[in-house]
Amino acid sequence: QVQLVESGGGLVQAGGSLRLSCAASGRSFSSRPMGWFRQPPGKEREFVASITWNVGSTYYADSVKGRFTISRDNSKDTVYLQMNSLKPEDTAVYYCAQLKYTYASASTYTETRNYDVWGRGTQVTVSS
Repeated sequence: QVQLVESGGGLVQAGGSLRLSCAASGRSFSSRPMGWFRQPPGKEREFVASITWNVGSTYYADSVKGRFTISRDNSKDTVYLQMNSLKPEDTAVYYCAQLKYTYASASTYTETRNYDVWGRGTQVTVSS
């Protein structure tokens, strides 16, 4: 079983940038797709971005396309989320997660129920 630990969250002004990291320990990191989700205050957890195990494909929520970039370094067992042009509505706890499957259709990546390992989250707050 892999364990995930997020870092890099914090307080930033609107228009600023943050880079989140998710470090994995244990087996199977490099063989599974990874995703980032977020949970705004008082709302449900929502999909942000995902990346296949071989970095062949990436997927993004419409709300972050063009502003956020997901990447991974399998040699370091780490997945990243570069967040630019941040907006107050990006305020949330951000979680990384590992997909249950090695291969999946695009729609699979956006659903929380398809991820079986989660980190504890890191808070991102964007002030206006």
